[in-house]
Amino acid sequence: MTASVPLHPVVDAVTRRVTARSATTRAAYLERIRAAAAAGPAAGPGRADLGCANLAHAVAACGPDKLTLTASPARNIGIVTAYNDMLSAHQPFETYPGRIKAAARAAGGVAQVAGGVPAMCDGITQGRAGMELSLFSRDVIALSTAVALSHDMFDAAVLLGVCDKIVPGLVMGALSFGHLPVLLAPAGPMTSGLPNKEKARVRQAFAAGEADRAELLEAESASYHGPGTCTFFGTANSNQLLMEVMGLHLPGSSFVNPGTALRDALTDEVARRALDAAGDPDKAMGAVVDEKAVVNGIVALLATGGSTNHTMHLVAMAAAAGVQITWDDFSDLSTVVPLLARIYPNGTADVNHFHAAGGMQLLIRELLDHGLAHDDVRTVDGPGLSRYTREPFLDGDTLVWREGTTESLDKSVLRSVADPFSPDGGLRVLHGNLGRSVVKTSAVEPDHRVVEAPAVVFDDQDDLLAAFTAGELDGRDLVAVVRYQGPRANGMPELHKLTPALGLLQDRGHQVAIVTDGRMSGASGKVPAALHVTPEAAQGGPLRNVRDGDLVRLDTLNGTLSLLVDADEFDAREPARPAGPSGPSGPTTGTGRELFAAFRAAVGPADSGATVVLPH
Repeated sequence: MTASVPLHPVVDAVTRRVTARSATTRAAYLERIRAAAAAGPAAGPGRADLGCANLAHAVAACGPDKLTLTASPARNIGIVTAYNDMLSAHQPFETYPGRIKAAARAAGGVAQVAGGVPAMCDGITQGRAGMELSLFSRDVIALSTAVALSHDMFDAAVLLGVCDKIVPGLVMGALSFGHLPVLLAPAGPMTSGLPNKEKARVRQAFAAGEADRAELLEAESASYHGPGTCTFFGTANSNQLLMEVMGLHLPGSSFVNPGTALRDALTDEVARRALDAAGDPDKAMGAVVDEKAVVNGIVALLATGGSTNHTMHLVAMAAAAGVQITWDDFSDLSTVVPLLARIYPNGTADVNHFHAAGGMQLLIRELLDHGLAHDDVRTVDGPGLSRYTREPFLDGDTLVWREGTTESLDKSVLRSVADPFSPDGGLRVLHGNLGRSVVKTSAVEPDHRVVEAPAVVFDDQDDLLAAFTAGELDGRDLVAVVRYQGPRANGMPELHKLTPALGLLQDRGHQVAIVTDGRMSGASGKVPAALHVTPEAAQGGPLRNVRDGDLVRLDTLNGTLSLLVDADEFDAREPARPAGPSGPSGPTTGTGRELFAAFRAAVGPADSGATVVLPH
C-alpha cells in the first residue's frame, strides 16, 4: 500500500484488536523461535554440534551431496512432501524433489527429503466413511511435518502441498520451526475441462433421475481430467490464494499450470530463494506469518468468496504462530471488504479464468490501493505485499517478474473495488439461539439470502438423501437440519454430496436451506448453508433439541440463525440422541475411524480451529 492510501479504519481496528488479543501468545511464540534459532542447526563444516554418528546417519545416502554436507558450511533445505499420485493436485510433486535438489546443488547448497505427510483426497471420500478422517488428517499432517523437520539438519524448508487439509497442516507443523525460512512450492491447477455450469447441471440431472451413472461419470471425468488442482474455488485453491497473499509463495506462482516451463522455473527458484533466505530473520516463517499477514489472508478470502473451511484452518494456522483470531474478525471485515471475484461455485469461471483475467496481481493491487490490506509485511520475496502485484514470466530461459495488469481483462470474473460484484465479502457469521455458524453468501442469489421454513431433522446425511429419493421433501419449503456432524461427533465430515439434491429442490421454486454442525467446504453453493454450528450437538448444543416442524429462520442479511419456538418449551425438551453405531452414542469403527477416538475426545470447537494439537 502506498503511503498516500490510508488503511481502512475497520481493517485497522480489527488488526489492532488481533494484535492486542495476541500479545501474550505471540510474544511467547517469538521467544520460542528465537531460542530455536540460537540452538541450531550448527553452522560450520559438518554441522559442528552434531555427533559424528548423528551426522553419519544423516548423510549416509546423500550421494554427490555427502561431501558438501560433511566438509563445508553449505546450507541444507529440508523438503516435506505430500506427494502421491492419487491426488491430481499432488501428482506433479513426484519430480519436485529432484528439481529442488539439482537447483540447490547448482547454487552451492543441498536439499534432502526430510519426510512425507499423508494427503487424502476429499473428492474421493465425499459421503463415505473415510471423510470422517479428513479434518483430523490436518493435525496428523502438522505432527508429521514436525517429525520431518526435527533432525537439526536444515537451514530452510520447502513444503510441497496444495489441497484441503494438507496446506494448513504443513503450515501448522512448520510454524513450530518458525526460525527457519519456509517456502511453499505449489503445483498449479489442471487446465480447464468441462465448464463448471455443465458439470453442476449433470449432477442435478442425476439427482433427479434424469441422467444415468454413465452420463454422470463422463461429466465428472471431463471436469477432473489431468494433473493439477481441481479448478473450482474450493479449499485447495483458497489455500493457494492464502499462501500467496500471506507471503509464503513466490509472487504470481499460485495458479501457473503444471507441466509448463514457467512452472518448472518457479520450482527451481524456490530452491534458490530458500538457500538465500537461510539465516535472514526477516524471512523466517515466524516473522512472515504475523498479525498483519493473517488479516491480509482473511481480507483476500472474503474478497474472493473463498472456502468456509478457512474459518477453521486460518484460525488454527494463526494460532500456531501465536496469533489469535475469531469469527468476529471475519464478520467485521466482511462488512467492508467487497466481493471482487466470481469463481465457481460463486460463478461459472474457474481459477484459470481468474488467473487470466488478472489473478492475484490485480486482486492484491486493488486491495492495497484501497487500504484494505497491509503492505508493510515481510514475505519470502522481501519486504512489502506490493511485491505481489508482479507476475512471473520467462525471458528466454530466464525467470523474471513484471508488473501485472492494472485492469481486469474479464469483468465477469474479476473486478475492481470501485465496481465490485457485491459491496461486502463472501462470508458471514450468524448468531442466534441455535449457536454461532458461518455461511458462504457469494453464490447465494438475493432472493435466497433469508429463508424461514419448517425444520426437517436428520442425524445422518444418508437419511436426508433417502428422504429426498422417496419424495418426502418435495413440494414444500424446508430447512434441513443435519446434526451430530461436528468434530466431536464423527470428525466433522463434509456434506457436499447433499448439494445436488438441495439445489434441485430450490430450483423447483422452494425456499431451501441447510443448518449443520458439519462442513460443506469451498464447494458450498447456491443453497444457503449455516455451517460449523457451535456448540455442536455432541457437546450439548441447541441443535440436539430441534424437532421436525420447528420454524427456523436463517437470515444472512442481519447475521442471525434463530429457532422460532417458545424458549421454555424448547429448553424442557429431552435432547435427541442419534441412533446407530456412529457418533457419541457408540464407537465409530471401520476405515480407520477407531484409531481417531482420542482425537474426537480432545478436539476443540470449530470456532477455535477444531484442532487437537494446539490449545483451544
